[in-house]
Amino acid sequence: MGYLVLGGLVLAILYFFAKWLTQSNPAKLADTLKKLIGGLLLLVCAFLAVTGKYVVAAPLAVFALSLLGWGSAQNLRFPGGFSLGGLGGASKSAGQTSTISSKFLHMELDHDSKKLEGKVLAGTFAGHALSSLQVADLRQLWREVQPDGDSVALLEAYLDSRLSNWRVDFQADSTAGQRDASGSSALTEKEAYEVLGLAPGASVDDIRAAHRRLIKRLHPDSGGSAFLASKLNEAKDRLLNRH
Repeated sequence: MGYLVLGGLVLAILYFFAKWLTQSNPAKLADTLKKLIGGLLLLVCAFLAVTGKYVVAAPLAVFALSLLGWGSAQNLRFPGGFSLGGLGGASKSAGQTSTISSKFLHMELDHDSKKLEGKVLAGTFAGHALSSLQVADLRQLWREVQPDGDSVALLEAYLDSRLSNWRVDFQADSTAGQRDASGSSALTEKEAYEVLGLAPGASVDDIRAAHRRLIKRLHPDSGGSAFLASKLNEAKDRLLNRH
């Protein structure tokens, strides 16, 4: 009799679980399953740590925490002072970069280091990485991109991170810096996801969380770029307005 009751209970649980799967939003379902797996893995890690198997527990904990969206796995410490700091970049969770493109440039921003990397899409230096260009080349590129407000803002954000006195040097022999930045174009939905480092279909909570995390790191008051901060705000508004 007890087995029949247990079997019926299992069947009922499986039925409601299957029903939930068919009715759930795919993005939310994936996020829920990811967190469930992460939680289960943490329980396994706790058992391994208690039994002294730190070498096995450490990398498994890194993976589990990344599934749960925690970006500070390297601060985790096990009994005896063992930590994850020696595992280098293994604790990084997905979505640690943002990309944004304009008429002349494609830029990628690392969220943690705030380092900007870029590639020229059009003009004299098309196909070249910004890091490969000399100062004279960058000055010429700066002049070429002036007709496009987004390209100017992106290039200037890069120049701010690479050359401290570029404004004085570049504008000393040019009046092109006196531009109208109102030509900035609106982000598409795809671009908005890329700016926030999210996959298409992300939930409202994911959008808000990504914006909140990035705006703290990239706000001008924290040494970030005003243009990039404005794009983060635009991306958030663009995606939230579709819900």
